[in-house]
Amino acid sequence: MGVAGSGKTTIGRQLAASLGWTFRDADDFHPATNIAKMSAGLPLTDADRAPWLAAIRECIEGYLVRGENAVVTCSALKERYRRQLVTDPERVKLVFLGGDFDLILKRLNQRKDHFMKPEMLRSQFEALEAPRDALRIDVAAAPDAIVARIRESFTL
Repeated sequence: MGVAGSGKTTIGRQLAASLGWTFRDADDFHPATNIAKMSAGLPLTDADRAPWLAAIRECIEGYLVRGENAVVTCSALKERYRRQLVTDPERVKLVFLGGDFDLILKRLNQRKDHFMKPEMLRSQFEALEAPRDALRIDVAAAPDAIVARIRESFTL
């Protein structure tokens, strides 16, 4: 979890590949209306996020029911979003990819063809409620180091 540009997709893919687990990116769960709104530079409201969060929760619950391992990314900026997604804290673990605004903005400015606009980063930082119950990792580290730290922390 983390703001746009924090490396959720990069780290999530790499972690899942290193473990032989399934990877799912929360961006894939957005309805077309959300993508259009963000593409226009407009932040989502809680009402916009509701079907998106419900779809991610359903995905996570499916993996739990089937006993499958997966890495699922999601910004999950607010505590109430995380409560909705983490239905089983014993089996669902959070990793908070946090970092400096300027570093993350620089990364967003380097991205091409993504619907999340750099101008919206400030609103994500303002909405962010840093979790107390997550492994926090500074995104300034290299992706390999971040993945190694996650694996070490959860003994994966």
